[in-house]
Amino acid sequence: MDVDDERDPLDRWLSQQVQPLPPPPGTFELISRRARTRKIRKLAVTLVSAAAVAAAVAVAVPVGLNLRLSPPPTNGSNAASAGSNTPTSHSESPNGSGSPDKTGSATPSATQSTPSTSNGDHPVPRNFQPSSITFVSGLSAWAIGQAGTPGTCANANPDICTSIVRTTDAGKTWQGGPAPDTGAPSDGIGVGGVRFLNATYGWAFGPELWATDDGGTTWTKVDTGGARVTDLETSDHRAYALWANGCAAASGNAPAADFAADCTSYTLMTATAGSGDWTPVGPATSGLTNGGTPTSAVLALTGTNGYLLAPDGAVYSGAIGGAWSQVGTSGCKPGPAQADGLPGNAQLALVDPQQLWIACGGTSAGTPPALYESDDSGSSWTQPAAASWSGVSDLSAIGATTSLAAAPNGTLTLATTTGIYYLPAGGERWQASNATGAGAPKGGFSYVGMTTDDQGVAVPADMSLHEVWMTTDGGASWAPATSITPGN
Repeated sequence: MDVDDERDPLDRWLSQQVQPLPPPPGTFELISRRARTRKIRKLAVTLVSAAAVAAAVAVAVPVGLNLRLSPPPTNGSNAASAGSNTPTSHSESPNGSGSPDKTGSATPSATQSTPSTSNGDHPVPRNFQPSSITFVSGLSAWAIGQAGTPGTCANANPDICTSIVRTTDAGKTWQGGPAPDTGAPSDGIGVGGVRFLNATYGWAFGPELWATDDGGTTWTKVDTGGARVTDLETSDHRAYALWANGCAAASGNAPAADFAADCTSYTLMTATAGSGDWTPVGPATSGLTNGGTPTSAVLALTGTNGYLLAPDGAVYSGAIGGAWSQVGTSGCKPGPAQADGLPGNAQLALVDPQQLWIACGGTSAGTPPALYESDDSGSSWTQPAAASWSGVSDLSAIGATTSLAAAPNGTLTLATTTGIYYLPAGGERWQASNATGAGAPKGGFSYVGMTTDDQGVAVPADMSLHEVWMTTDGGASWAPATSITPGN
């Protein structure tokens, strides 16, 4: 038999149709169940991964940096946004109901519903001059200020020109938006400061108090019972504010600038974001005075706790949402308020919940402030040798101090009427940045703040420049960012 004959039976068998054997009963149901199980596990892993990424982003984004700037002189006028806000008249009674007294028995403030009616973005209003700015991330911020010329503003009431603008690219471009309708301008009426907790909740203040719970689309006035709000900070879904009483009564049609110059008593108030229900933090921080003389106070918050420098130099602290008590005495009294309501003799800055700095004095040119540090949450204070001014060649050119800021790594920056100075983290001597002397705008800066270790922002005292200055190297060098002008 040849080879071909031997292969024929095999070829014939292979060419036959093969019928597969049926699987055991239940096989297909088992496969389906296992496929569903794998799909559910894969989805769970995806969701966990997404949550981890979201948590990482929340940690990485700097939260709630709030920048204080002096409200501009308004010649008897405060403004509303360039949008079509409907003006409403409001009046304040210096001793009206709801005003906190020296025992802390304030009546919870009611919220007067008078929201703005404008929606959407608008061009930056003509001649916008920023007075306060608040960052909620390294890119996103709101600024408030005056715009246009009182008597000719594009609102139902042409004398109302307070405006708000927003940036989402760290100041490179700006858009206009609705602002609080502050009513007829007079002493104690209007707003010059702004703080946002996040992209949803924000407050405009100084001396009135307004709130938004929709990212600034609408604003609602809070009834303070005649108290003037001089400072406001946010943290952990909550806002804290200093309500001043004993202030001079309105005299004619005086501007809102220097609205806290004669205030003698301060109470720390708080509210949960979106609630509108402001209540005293407690008896320890109510009715704070310095013997009845005109005075001021200042707040600073971290993510977990807060600090208050009282008119008599006492330092109070407490957990966010909890009771506050006195933790020490700084030996530095704030003194009378600046035009923006904040102390002119003492600036407070926080590095972390344990490390605090106070710049004391420096109210005149050529007299640098004394720096005091506390490493134990305000219980004790020292003047560290590392804060020497020997690194500045001309002390007479320093100017009067206006603002102090601390970066997370401990770098300090100081704004004065002649420029910006900085003390590097771990450094021993203050140094002049490039924004001093001939490199600074006329009049220096009204505020400086650090968003991160590297990024910071400052605003010239001359707000007619329409500028915001920024640093990206920890305060050593500064330059104007894109001007806040129409068309940007």
